[in-house]
Amino acid sequence: MATHYQLWLLSGMLLLQFTLKVNAKVPAIIVFGDSTVDSGNNNQVSTILKSDFAPYGRDFEGGQATGRFSNGRIAPDFISEAFGIKQTIPAYLDPSYSIKDFATGVCFASAGTGFDNATSDVLSVIPLWKEVEYYKEYQKKLRGYLGDETANHILREALYLISIGTNDFLENYYVVPGGRSSKFSVQDYQNFLLGIAKDFISQLYRLGAIKIAITGLPPMGCLPLERTTNILYGGECIEDYNNVAKEFNLKLHGLIVELNEKLKGIELVVVSPYDLVFQIVQSPHFFGFDNAAKACCGTGLVEMGYMCNRRNPFTCSDANKYVFWDAFHPTERTNAIIADYVVKTGLVQFL
Repeated sequence: MATHYQLWLLSGMLLLQFTLKVNAKVPAIIVFGDSTVDSGNNNQVSTILKSDFAPYGRDFEGGQATGRFSNGRIAPDFISEAFGIKQTIPAYLDPSYSIKDFATGVCFASAGTGFDNATSDVLSVIPLWKEVEYYKEYQKKLRGYLGDETANHILREALYLISIGTNDFLENYYVVPGGRSSKFSVQDYQNFLLGIAKDFISQLYRLGAIKIAITGLPPMGCLPLERTTNILYGGECIEDYNNVAKEFNLKLHGLIVELNEKLKGIELVVVSPYDLVFQIVQSPHFFGFDNAAKACCGTGLVEMGYMCNRRNPFTCSDANKYVFWDAFHPTERTNAIIADYVVKTGLVQFL
């Protein structure tokens, strides 16, 4: 039987078909983070963590594999559309786009990165500090293109989206022997990451950002790849990982309260889809999905990146029936639901 929470989600999201079109006060969407929001920057990076090949992007316009880790669009794309800006957010390193395209939205995210520089080193992707350097370069280009007054208005009124942190645990802390886990307890590592988050947000603020939204961690123990590693326990979600995510999110909320008090004029919010994603995973049929334990691509157990390719004979025919596209990333339909929830809850103050 559906809970009151589930019924609220249904009435608040699904009845609007996952998209909220409004007259936005935000002139641009500027994105930082990891693979959850990378729209193709890793295409231009020497790393094995890429998705610029089929079947990635098979439900994107034109069936194009853009470098998004999904079968179609990702959450920032839907958020941009909801704010009435444009349907997709281009990757800053994509040579097919110019500053004209970036003036209304740009993505600096890199799949596989984290708050911790050691995380980006694991798969040789763009570290968070480098994303900031690209942003500074973008500011100069925007001022050169539009002039200081107009560019500064866009930079000040833009909505900055930050989605990062999962890789710090699942790609780094829990898997790299002799690494961070030998130097930090889980709680200390959470605090270490939050210190970086504090410095990062403060730096964006000094660079002119005011409207900033940061996501908390998802129920990372429920990702298909993690459930596969938990096969001895029936393939259930790894509860310890989920508890770490919830603890981190609680601390993140505290940090946001602190920064809102400290940084004059900032409008900083946490948009945490943890509860929503957990509800979808626990009750996929209620949300119109057939499967949440396995992904669409390949066997749905371990495939991601180059393991998820057009030669894999097991990939599902209809990704809309699956919560996850590959063993780590949501399908386009799941991204749409998450984005709609985020817009209606955490981002509603910016509309």
